[in-house]
Amino acid sequence: MKVKKIQNLDNFTGTILIPVFETTAKSIVPIEYHGVSVYSQVFYGKKDTHYLVEKYDSTHVFIGLGKDLDYKSLKTIFRRIAAKQKDLFGKKVALVFPDSFNNNQVEAAVSGLLLGTYNLGHYKKTEAHPILNADFELNYIANADFEETIGKAIKIAKAQLETLALVDLPPNKITPKYLSNWATETGKANGFDVTVFGREKSEHVGLHSFLSVGKGSAQEPQFIIMEYKPANAKKHVGLVGKGITFDTGGLNIKVAGMVQMKCDMAGAAAVLGAMQLISALKLPVQITAIVPACENSVDAQSFLPSDVIQSYAGHSIEIIDTDAEGRLILADGLSYLIKNHKPDTVVDLATLTGSVVGTLGYECAGLFTNNEELSKALQKAGDAIGERLWQLPLWDAYTPDIESEIADVKNYSGKPVAGAISAAKFLEFFTDKHTSWAHLDIAGVAFVDSEFAKTKHATAYGVHLITNFVENL
Repeated sequence: MKVKKIQNLDNFTGTILIPVFETTAKSIVPIEYHGVSVYSQVFYGKKDTHYLVEKYDSTHVFIGLGKDLDYKSLKTIFRRIAAKQKDLFGKKVALVFPDSFNNNQVEAAVSGLLLGTYNLGHYKKTEAHPILNADFELNYIANADFEETIGKAIKIAKAQLETLALVDLPPNKITPKYLSNWATETGKANGFDVTVFGREKSEHVGLHSFLSVGKGSAQEPQFIIMEYKPANAKKHVGLVGKGITFDTGGLNIKVAGMVQMKCDMAGAAAVLGAMQLISALKLPVQITAIVPACENSVDAQSFLPSDVIQSYAGHSIEIIDTDAEGRLILADGLSYLIKNHKPDTVVDLATLTGSVVGTLGYECAGLFTNNEELSKALQKAGDAIGERLWQLPLWDAYTPDIESEIADVKNYSGKPVAGAISAAKFLEFFTDKHTSWAHLDIAGVAFVDSEFAKTKHATAYGVHLITNFVENL
């Protein structure tokens, strides 16, 4: 994509995108731009509407923004135009930014346009979206120079597009080995180091809880460690993402919804996407990210309910339910990260429980931490870009839910209540009382129904949230 600022539309032919704030349906003053008048009877800038006018060998697309505009809504508006009006896009587009637009609004609009190129039909023979062509030209008209902001928006969208594909592609494609290869290649391209432990090395290191989950699968587990170390780093953040590339439930096999379980690595995908974006933006914060990647399948080697397994931290774990496996791989991921890399702050992301969906629905992710400063910083970062979080308790009153009589801890309370909280308490047990740790349960926001596909699909939730959090440290 080529980006160029132009002063006017003289000699321009192509598609012109004209965002318009809402006036009123009864306005007697038409909306005018480039010699084109649009009367309120047909269009007045109402949110989620647009109006097309052909004139001067160009297609003028008036895009309704509504009256009050937040980042997520603006991004969705432009994604909708690119996704559902693909035929309007040729070799070049002129985007007219209103005089009141700031950097955040420009960023949202441009990244939304690129997200609109995403096509869920990965295995269908379809033409690529014109915006994705290398010679596509994005011209913009504005009262300020937004080239740097547009460059950042493109990097955000590219990381999110990669994340969408990682989650939406089928499990016979997105295996643990695929994720480790993806991380290695992305690290080479963006300047971060990647180390991968296979089954033998993981056994030698002592990642027993992680390995127990992958025992029933033919796919070799991959413990992926990524390190981004800028010379000017002022802080050190650790990330852990749940990388269950497919979850059958194990011997506690799922009785419903298994077809969607390719999404159980959305936490890993968010961490991988965040590593791509943070390093591409060259943010001055050291990042160590771990993705324990494996498949929870079923065969004669599968771990059993009532097994007692070991963990990297040295704690024994009673297995109550093999479908509570994500917390087992995260336990080793967190323990290894904290012991060996000692980050100032740790954040893990996981599609961990259906319980959090029952609590919060599909509007926000669950946030668990005992550090109020960290809680506020994460919520602020999420609110700014429309990836919301809501804090739930980690009170000691919930500790008995994970107490075991035979082992140090058990992986499931066995109760039909407070499932997201007891899962978070289990993870907390493996953080060595780290004073700046947060767990994000993204089960309700990582894989959803929306206007952009006929089936449930990825959202790339967490990529921009984590990056925005790191950027504002």
